Amino acid sequence: MIRVAIAGALGRMGRVAVNAMQNTAGVTYAGGFARTRLPGERIFDDLHELLTIEKPDVLLDLTTQPSSFTISMDAVAHGVRAVIGATGWQQPEREAIDAAARKRGIGALIVPNFSVGAILMMRFAEEAAKLFPSIEIIELHHDQKKDAPSGTARLTAERITQAGGPAKVPIHSVRLRGLLAHQEVLLGTDGEVLTIRHDSLSRESFVPGMRAAVRAVMNVTGLQTGLSLDEING
Repeated sequence: MIRVAIAGALGRMGRVAVNAMQNTAGVTYAGGFARTRLPGERIFDDLHELLTIEKPDVLLDLTTQPSSFTISMDAVAHGVRAVIGATGWQQPEREAIDAAARKRGIGALIVPNFSVGAILMMRFAEEAAKLFPSIEIIELHHDQKKDAPSGTARLTAERITQAGGPAKVPIHSVRLRGLLAHQEVLLGTDGEVLTIRHDSLSRESFVPGMRAAVRAVMNVTGLQTGLSLDEING
């Protein structure tokens, strides 16, 4: 059994994650961390206390930056693997958690998007990038999302470039009430345009990826960014 604690347990994503981890085969819910302490729900307001008492194998971090960096680094320092849903991590922070995790001989995962559909969208965009010389990304999110462009859009652009696409892929960001998480990759060539679009319509769309990530991080050493289809299927 993998013992999973959740940081940001009282947020909208956190509530979904708590319910998911309580109903996942091979996983035991090991309490949560939030600003408000709720002993009846095993929610701690002290991260050190949570990690010491509950002794999780994995901390699923659903907070936002800059708190996410401190929380995940503290988890790794306690020998707890970190699965990080927050975006906005800068390269020096990535290097720091990679080094800390390797020193401990454990893994950390930064997952910009837990949705299976979003993972497929990035895979399809990589393949199409080899054949379309002109590519742009439009990402659309709810008006409370702090970072722009999104981590999913940045990772998509990186993977397009690595696959042989343009060296710089323009990204356009929309923040609008009523949206959740949406992305279009527009690919153009002479006489035609290909559109690859993904829409998350509820936070439950992220649950399969969360489950896959807490299992996958058990087999990682150092920092890995993103989930593969094999890890989702595994």
